[in-house]
Amino acid sequence: MRFSVVIPARYGSTRLPGKPLLELGGKPMIQWVYEQASRSDAEEVVVASDDERVLQAVEGFNGRGVMTSSAHPSGTDRLEEVCRKLGLADGAIVVNVQGDEPLVPPAAINQVARNLDVNAQAGAATLCEPITDLEDVMNPNVVKVVRGADSMALYFSRAPIPWDRDAFSAKPVGSLPGTGMWWRHIGIYAYRVALLRRFVTWVPAPLERAESLEQLRLLHHGIGIHVDEAVAPVPGGVDTPEDYERFQRVLQNTL
Repeated sequence: MRFSVVIPARYGSTRLPGKPLLELGGKPMIQWVYEQASRSDAEEVVVASDDERVLQAVEGFNGRGVMTSSAHPSGTDRLEEVCRKLGLADGAIVVNVQGDEPLVPPAAINQVARNLDVNAQAGAATLCEPITDLEDVMNPNVVKVVRGADSMALYFSRAPIPWDRDAFSAKPVGSLPGTGMWWRHIGIYAYRVALLRRFVTWVPAPLERAESLEQLRLLHHGIGIHVDEAVAPVPGGVDTPEDYERFQRVLQNTL
């Protein structure tokens, strides 16, 4: 199986400006992500950015970068532009790895690419992990996913899905009523290039706009998304100053 990895990396993050270049353990964050992705089985790893400062940093550690438009409304649009610039064929598989996940496991990257390759009914593949904490279920910043018996996504939401009617109607709700029902979506995606070319022609779907979740555009158009439990723990990304401090502490304990 052959696949490529593209890492969209915007400099102008609203909550944490310049985050691809934030230093973690003596290296910019984008280098951590690039090196983790390079340990996967990908044939090539490319950073996609609209900012010369990010691409200069990538060049500084001998990585490969591609300049993209600053007008893209989403990382998926940026991904499609890179596929065009690389000349990837319609049937090629590309994995989108977020540029703010410095400890993304290479095994998870391989897993999502392989899952798309072997599941012909899926237009995309992604990952999830169990949620065992009530606070995470109720947190709108933790995206939840529900799946069918075939591991295809039924829905993604920021809301606490599924809703345990009896347990959650009790006041106060003390803890989750059991485990195995709640799953956190992990934002690693594998796509076939042909789907990306269709995706960028579609306007945002109503549910996508309501939830601020791009993957709902795929479900809106009847595209199946395969969702598998990640083979390795995937730490959350660096979205806020608090996340940055947390990763600093994690790296201090592991380096």
